[in-house]
Amino acid sequence: MYLPRSLQPGDKIRIIAPSGTLRERELNAFEKGVEVLQRRDYQIELDPDYRVCTGYLAGTDAQRRQALKTAWNDPECRAIFCVRGGYGCMRLLENWHWTTTDPKWLVGFSDITALLWSLTVAGIPSIHGGVLTTLGTEPNWSIDRLFDCLEGKPLEPLTGEGWGGGKAQGWLLPANLSVATHILGTYLQPKLEGAILALEDVTESPYSIDRLLTQWRLMGSFQGVKGIALGRFSRCEVSPGISSWTIEEVLRDRVGDLNIPIVANLPFGHDGVNAALQAGQRVELDGDQGNLKFLSI
Repeated sequence: MYLPRSLQPGDKIRIIAPSGTLRERELNAFEKGVEVLQRRDYQIELDPDYRVCTGYLAGTDAQRRQALKTAWNDPECRAIFCVRGGYGCMRLLENWHWTTTDPKWLVGFSDITALLWSLTVAGIPSIHGGVLTTLGTEPNWSIDRLFDCLEGKPLEPLTGEGWGGGKAQGWLLPANLSVATHILGTYLQPKLEGAILALEDVTESPYSIDRLLTQWRLMGSFQGVKGIALGRFSRCEVSPGISSWTIEEVLRDRVGDLNIPIVANLPFGHDGVNAALQAGQRVELDGDQGNLKFLSI
């Protein structure tokens, strides 16, 4: 792994918009997220094109790709935060190459999964954590955890609901399930053998989650996976009166028979606490006790 250097006081953090455009109703949330970064002893630099709108994208592919390239190649920049998710990161990664001579921490989730997985393929750790439009709603412990991760400090275990399967160790691979499923079988997909998957999603109906996980099963993508840590599947229930399994029933049905440790209801994902997870870190998942423990990378 090409481990980025831990953040030091005074280091530069760059903010870019590699995905969806920043909507007017999100401006207040975005500003609160910027304030979170400003309260830390870092230099903050906003990409000049962060408010650009091209359809549903935050600028053209060329503009967003250039913003990512400029931030990645900036010798003074030590971490990159993303404005928001949405859609668009996958479009930037055709013929993209990460230089490994001066890797930075890249932070984001949801659509930013495409960048996190691409970095993993290149052997560069990254952080599944809040974007600027969600960072301002995080509790203090979660914000402190994110910066502990960036500053090279050990992370406390996370506790959820154990679904059994015993213990397993592996390397952590966090993702938004919908985005990750569209990456399966492409050159953006990391090797899954030996991984502890950490999956979350939002606004997908139970049958849609069923379809996504069934695709993983049909492709054999769970073969070699050591365990699955499930975060929040928010706004994934159907309206009252419609016949459906619940989201928990779908998850239990589609992954509960894999004979690996499963821990559900961990505090990461949309619409709530989004505890930082370091992609590429060695972890231990205990499906009986419901714990996710973070080991050395």
